[in-house]
Amino acid sequence: MSSFARVRPQQRTPFARYWHSLWLLTRRDLRVRYSTSVLGYFWSILDPLVMAGIYWFVFTQVFQRDVGATPYIVFLLSALLPWMWFNGAISDCTRAFLREAKLIRSTRIPRTIWVNRLVLSKGIEFLASIPVLVLFAIVYGAELNADALFFPLAILLQASLTAGVGLLIAPLVVFFRDLERAVKLILRFLFYASPIIYSTADLPANLHFWAAFNPLSGIFSLYRSAFFPEQLDWFAVSMSAILSLAFLAVGLFVFSRTERAVLKEI
Repeated sequence: MSSFARVRPQQRTPFARYWHSLWLLTRRDLRVRYSTSVLGYFWSILDPLVMAGIYWFVFTQVFQRDVGATPYIVFLLSALLPWMWFNGAISDCTRAFLREAKLIRSTRIPRTIWVNRLVLSKGIEFLASIPVLVLFAIVYGAELNADALFFPLAILLQASLTAGVGLLIAPLVVFFRDLERAVKLILRFLFYASPIIYSTADLPANLHFWAAFNPLSGIFSLYRSAFFPEQLDWFAVSMSAILSLAFLAVGLFVFSRTERAVLKEI
């Protein structure tokens, strides 16, 4: 038999089995989400485009803009698109165990997959939206620079942060159902508390330091530096790396301590 023969599931390493199950569930989610949609892929980018269009109109046509950088639409999208990944994944994580309780109880796959599949599926949608950002950059003349090499680092940090927060929230919502509504309010506040429609450089000096303790600040600065190198803030990036890993560690700890109780509760 050829040495390249397909490895049977029971012969895979634990990591390979985990990734295989994660990918199958993620692919299922994406198929279900777009199977009955005529526009399909375009729905994943329509929401951020509409939001970006509104803010672009308000800050460039209605009011005199004194925040961000030019071209402003590219400045907006470079943070708004990853925000949609974070916001969508965390919102879905509040229902990660409640929506498919029977399936979760009846399978033996690691339960962290039910959170990580949401992070991955929303991450894939984000990656699919990057060509839109590139298109706007070309149309409005935003030049790509060498800092674009930091894009994978931003994705890695955001995936760690999103997974950590999701693993923390998903089991707690099972015990405290009001937490689902609280998370929505927190996300709404976090949108305006994060440098999306503005940059940390636009903040007053006394707030600039504290803004770095929002882990999204450094992550967004990495994304934006691809087109706006002056937006790169290494102090904020360092804090984002520390906080992302801290959230991931806390999320894994809370998840492992509550997993059995969650299975009994659902």
